[in-house]
Amino acid sequence: MTHGAQTTEREPVLAVHRVHKEYGAIRALEDVHLSLNAGEVLGLVGDNGAGKSTLAGILSGAISPSEGELFVEGTRRVFRSPHDARDLGIEVVFQDLALAPDLTVAENIFLGREISTQGGRWLGWLNRRAMERRSKEELQLLSIRIQSVKTPCRALSGGQRQAIAIARAVLWSSKVLILDEPTAALGVEQQAQVARLITDVASRGVGIILISHNMPQVLELCDRVVVLYRGRIATTLYRGDYDIEQVVKWITGAALAEHS
Repeated sequence: MTHGAQTTEREPVLAVHRVHKEYGAIRALEDVHLSLNAGEVLGLVGDNGAGKSTLAGILSGAISPSEGELFVEGTRRVFRSPHDARDLGIEVVFQDLALAPDLTVAENIFLGREISTQGGRWLGWLNRRAMERRSKEELQLLSIRIQSVKTPCRALSGGQRQAIAIARAVLWSSKVLILDEPTAALGVEQQAQVARLITDVASRGVGIILISHNMPQVLELCDRVVVLYRGRIATTLYRGDYDIEQVVKWITGAALAEHS
């Protein structure tokens, strides 16, 4: 059962057709077709160098494809920068989280999108109270426990920082959330917290792309799993139809040899 994924009658919230990406003589992606439905958790897995980061960069506007088309809710779009993707409700949380450690939780959540009082942010009149109130509301909705939104991010645990990065993305992502290794270097309890957060966000109708080497979590959370192998999609696996051993076989290319 999916996390609320829409039926196939509706246009995918995000899709790419015939995407290629070349860096000189190196082809990082070849003939990639991918679609994501609203409320779906889609796993994107593959070995190092398989093309996961390149594809995530294309989907988030950070990388331009050499060939191919990208669609948001059925409309063809061209992303010239991550701002173009964000303007259409697509947010990404990379492994480095991009949090400013000396800023507070609220300041990080509104970083680059500060609420200003009359006169504008450039005069230094930030409406900190409004940002703190909105941040507190959003964290409560996501069941993220932080002692205070005035706490500097450097004082938070690894799991809390990951949760703040996801909360920031959720606040601004109306359609798609891309997560790059969200549980890397986290303990078991913190991994479980992030898993609950992913499920909660998907239940809101946000499509999620989960890039992960954490196979048990992929098995637990994902409605579908797309396996990249040497820049091409090797297979798509559906919830209930695979186990970890089968996923690993596709990642390593062993399954391709078996099916050839």
